This record gives sequence, C-alpha cells and structure tokens, in this order.
Amino acid sequence: MKILGISAFYHDSAAALIDNGEIVAAAQEERFTRKKHDPNFPSNAINYCLEYGGTTLNELDAIVFYDKPLLKFERLLETYYTFAPKGIKSFITAIPVWIKEKMFLKRLINEELEKIGYDKKNPVKLLFPEHHLSHAASAFYPSPYEKAAILTIDGVGEWATASICSGEGNKISILKELRFPHSLGLLYSAFTYFLGFKVNSGEYKLMGLAPYGNPSSPEVDKYVETIKKDLVVIKEDGSIWLDQNYFDYATGLKMVREADWERLFGMKTRKPEDPLEAHHCNLGLAIQRVTEEVVVKMAQEAKRLTGADYLCLAGGVALNCVSNGKLQKSGVFKEVFIQPAAGDAGGALGAALTAYYIYFDQKRTINYTQDAMSGSYLGPTFSDLDVELVSKKYKAAFKKFDNFDELTKEVSQILADGNVVGWVQGRMEFGPRALGARSILGDPRNAEMQKKLNVKIKYRESFRPFAPSVLAEKVGEYFDFDGISPYMLLVHPVKESRRKKLPAEFDSFDLRDKLYYLRSDLPSITHIDFSARIQTVHKQTNPRYYQLIQDFEKLTGYGVIVNTSFNVRGEPIVSTPNDAYRCFMRTEMDYLVVGNYLFDKRQQPEWQDTDNWKEEFVLD
Repeated sequence: MKILGISAFYHDSAAALIDNGEIVAAAQEERFTRKKHDPNFPSNAINYCLEYGGTTLNELDAIVFYDKPLLKFERLLETYYTFAPKGIKSFITAIPVWIKEKMFLKRLINEELEKIGYDKKNPVKLLFPEHHLSHAASAFYPSPYEKAAILTIDGVGEWATASICSGEGNKISILKELRFPHSLGLLYSAFTYFLGFKVNSGEYKLMGLAPYGNPSSPEVDKYVETIKKDLVVIKEDGSIWLDQNYFDYATGLKMVREADWERLFGMKTRKPEDPLEAHHCNLGLAIQRVTEEVVVKMAQEAKRLTGADYLCLAGGVALNCVSNGKLQKSGVFKEVFIQPAAGDAGGALGAALTAYYIYFDQKRTINYTQDAMSGSYLGPTFSDLDVELVSKKYKAAFKKFDNFDELTKEVSQILADGNVVGWVQGRMEFGPRALGARSILGDPRNAEMQKKLNVKIKYRESFRPFAPSVLAEKVGEYFDFDGISPYMLLVHPVKESRRKKLPAEFDSFDLRDKLYYLRSDLPSITHIDFSARIQTVHKQTNPRYYQLIQDFEKLTGYGVIVNTSFNVRGEPIVSTPNDAYRCFMRTEMDYLVVGNYLFDKRQQPEWQDTDNWKEEFVLD
C-alpha cells in the first residue's frame, strides 16, 4: 500500500511517500526551487518521491493533504466576525484569496496533480486529516514506542494551536486542545517580530539570542513579570490565554500592536538590521523562559492524562531545542522522541501515516531499538556522474578518492588545519537541520571558527551559535548528557570539566565581547551559557559521517566537529552537487567534498557569476 502525503500553501511545502508503513522518501519543495520556505504546491518534491518509490500518482492507494481547509476557513470567518469591525483591511486582503483558491482546495490539488501526470479519469482517494493530527502522527508512528503521550505545539492549524494526544499501537486519541487565538507558537512569533526577526523563519534566531541575556539581571525578571501580567495568563495545565488587545495577528497585518508593546517594554520595535543591544537580549531570554515554563507544564498535563512513560513531540515549537532540553531534564518522561521535521513540512509525512494507520487501519510494526526516520536521510541522492558533469560545467579541478578511508583521513587533517569544509554525502536530510549529509564542517577547538563561519561563510549575524556533531558513544565525554540526540533537537550543557572560568564582570560585557570570550576547550560550539545543540552521530544511520569524525578523533583526540547547514543566509540548504559547488565558490569556504570527490578552492577557476547571492536569496 503506497500513500503520498502533501503539505502546501502556507510555508515549508513538502511531500512524503510511505510504502506499507515504511517511510520511503520525503523532501521539502524549497530544496528544488531554491526559494526558502517555499509555500507553493510541492510538484518537484512529489516527483522525487514517486521516482524514488518507483510508482506513479495513479498507482497510489491514497493522496493525503495535511489539514482541513474548510475548517480553517471557518476559523477565519468566525475570527473576523468576533473581532469586527477590526481587521477590515486584512479581511479584504485574505478572503478573496480564500474564495478563489483555498475554499476549493480539492479542485486546486487535482489541477496541480494533473500538471505532473495525474489522470483524473482514474481517481485516487484524496483525504484531509486535521492539522494537529498530522503533526501527532508524524511524531508517534515513527517513534520506537508502543504507547506514548503526544504533545503538538505550533502557531495554529485549523482551530488547534496545541494538542495532547494518547498513542497506542496504531491508534491516536486526541485528549485536549488549546484553541486559536491563544497560542504559544504565536506568542513566541510575536516576540520574534518585535525583536526584528522574520516570523516563521527567525524564531530559531530568537532562541540563539536568548542566552546573551543576563540571567542575573533584574531587567529579565521585570520582562518576565510584564509578559505574565499583561500579555499571557499561564494555567497549571499549560493552557494559556493571550490578551488580544496587544496582538494584531488575529485580524491584522502585523503580529503585534507596536505602540502598545513599545510602551510595555520601554523599547522601540527593532528593525532587522539594527544593532542588538542588552535589552534585546534580556527580552529574548525572558520570552524563552516563559516558553520553557509553558512547555513543561503542557508535558506534565500530558503525563497526568495518559500515564505514559514516553513522550512524542511535534509542531513548530518542538524545534525549540532549548525548551526540549529543559523538558528532557525535567524528568517528566523517561524518554522524549521529537520528529526531526517537526514543522509544517513534517505534516506531509504525518498525513500519509494518518491515512495508513487510522483510515486504512493497518497494523503497526515497531522497532523498539531505534525510530523509523532512517536518520532523516530521506531526500534525493546523486551519482559520481552527477559530480563529474558539474565539474565539467564549471571546469572545476578535483581529486577523486577510490578509497573512502583515504578521503576521511585527508579531510580530518584539512579540518584540523583550521579549514572550513563543505560536506555532501548520500541522501539529503528531511527537515530544517543539516545532519552530516548537506553540512559545512569545522574544528570545534578553533577559537576563530564561529566568527569565520558566521561572517565569511554564512554571512549572517555574528551571535548565531553552531552545533557539535559528536560520536554517539562519546557524547558523555563532552556534554552533561548521556542519551541520544540524532536530530540536533536538544540543547544540553558542555561538561563542567571542559569549561573555562568566566571573569566576575562577564555579565557586564557587551554582546561582542561575550561572544568572543574563550569559554571551553571547544570554543566554537560552546554557546554563551555553556550550552550546545547536540547531534549524536550513529554508525548505523550515517556511516560516512561517523567515519570522518572517528578519523578526526584519531588525529586530534576529539570525537566531535562543528556542523552547520550547507547554505548562505536566506538560501535553502543545498541539495545537488551543482547547488553545493555554487555555494562553495560564492563563499570563503576552503574545501568541498561531494561523495568521493575533493575540491580545493585554491585550484578552482575564477568564479564568474552574474548573480549576487544577496539578490538571489531574500535575507531571512
């Protein structure tokens, strides 16, 4: 039984294919179109999934869209009615689009499918599960648990903004929902907007900024108090109530009522390229603390309702690695599994799984030792011919290794010498994190590496931290953590023995001085608060990446390297060898490895590029 799942028309469109419950392929549309967070119908992602699965649209047993558009339209109309006469501008903008396109989504989907070969005379069943059910399915069904609590938290689906479910066998039961306009995801996005970052893509920047706040500053406590007194009421079960007098997302064209927020927090709305000051950092820390409090309370309620030992987590807020780490440390559950594509892209996979297990009532087979996501390496791959054709196209010089062992030894030395390496191997990752298939790598011991990667490679804000990829069995040597984190979705502290003592006046340093102060023997992956967003690398899911880190350990004594996504600011993660070479040549990256091919920047012909990447990719 083959089922195709689709998410589209909001942000991060994607497609996923399952075959008798096995996840065969999954990818975001942005990786093909090179438009970050592309919301359009995922024609390219669908074609990839079908090709990889050896099937056609009309051979499928079902095509499943990740939410219910008519229910969402009901929420839209009811919201405008409730807030009237406010929101008339937004109403005039949004409703014609809904009537023209999204009201008749079934017809639109069929039309888009016809463009890529669908024969409507031989129709395939088209299904529409609810948004949060798709999220819940994406987390529970691939998990290694027979029974688990499921917590989904995002901005908003149709009506639900968070849900608590119980999963057992092939069944999911929805137990409790938080409903629009009260939303933890939208609250966090409101602060993302107010602090000058882009909503639906800049939330992770806010998470990275928060640790630069001064944890002992009375200003942080004051901001937390203001948030709880004026913006949000937090109840013991984790449900929240947002005072809509301060927000504009329900019917307006902005996230917040700026004048009211500026009065409330005593600062101007930050513009995207404005300098970051101490009060911005402190406000970021305040909303991060509030978020963590709500997530833990929701998890405690999920535990109370289900009695389960295990938790599955999905939805955009599940990408907040810091709150995930706090939740895991809280001990509410024995183990937590987080869907690596936790946002809307993962909804495509969840939709397909919902149809297979709930609609078709298929039996679930569980691997109790590991999850079913295959390391999240579910995207397109490439051949040696693809690499050589790119080399011919750009007259690129390369060295090919017949023996992969020799390649990893040479790349280990290149990294140890302080170079930055683009690393492209096998199938592309599904989800927002680069996990050693489409990554940029560096030496974590190098005190200049964070600055070099941010300023000369990624061309982004200097405060942004980088993640460590560590051999799974060695994680406890470097971090205060002894579990697994294969999807880079948990933040935990660097081990005390590896830290360097901070001066007494450290909290009074400005952001730049804090950023470049040497904090541990792994300076380029140790964040300002001694934390790190950990990826444990496992031999069974990514043997090539594992071998590289192992060889780096033999050479340096450190079984850990710096890993960041292979892209520049505003660009989707690279997919093909062509994408990789272009990004390599447009930046100050030193080396590129694609499969068994090594490219040295010094040996490449001068890059002739009429397009500026800053013009090609909209800065996020």
